[in-house]
Amino acid sequence: MFYQFIRGLVRGCFRLYFRWEVCGSEHLPVTGGALLAANHVSYLDPPLMGCAVARPVHFMAKRELFNIPILGWLIRHLNAFPVQQRGADRRALRQAIEMLRSGQVVGIFPEGTRGNGKILLKPQPGCVLLAAKAQVPIVPMAIVGAENVVPKGKWFPRPAKIKVFIGEPIHLPVDETRPSREALEEYSQLVMEKIGELRSHAISGI
Repeated sequence: MFYQFIRGLVRGCFRLYFRWEVCGSEHLPVTGGALLAANHVSYLDPPLMGCAVARPVHFMAKRELFNIPILGWLIRHLNAFPVQQRGADRRALRQAIEMLRSGQVVGIFPEGTRGNGKILLKPQPGCVLLAAKAQVPIVPMAIVGAENVVPKGKWFPRPAKIKVFIGEPIHLPVDETRPSREALEEYSQLVMEKIGELRSHAISGI
């Protein structure tokens, strides 16, 4: 209930202040586990991703955020779970896989860090590895315009136009539960190419 209430409130703010538009939300499967993968350009990306689809989305958030009063309580109740950024956090990865296998939606940013909104960064293999081990589809998403909300040197959010494009699910081969390094790189690049195509459509429509 709390998640849905906050989601509805934030969606309204996005529409009014950022003239927010979402295209392709029907591409997220109605049931079953799915990994929602988007480009990363702003701190707004997690709520933008969560508000763009009808199903609840779970996120990894750096462990330090959970120690901040109020914020830690809030993000935990908004389906975030902690991850240690240095090295591979096997506990967080296992938790994400269990969520996906149990039929939930997990959001992830394949680039691993925020970009400048001009070019996509090289993808990390974690996205494809999670999907392969959980045997769930990857749903690509492109977020455009969020990088203009708080430009460098500014503090107050600008009412910049934001668009979110969601593409058709990418299904990994069944025999890729233990993908090789080559397969990880190949499918990781495929995911980023799909995100790039969606991003191009979004940019052309602004």
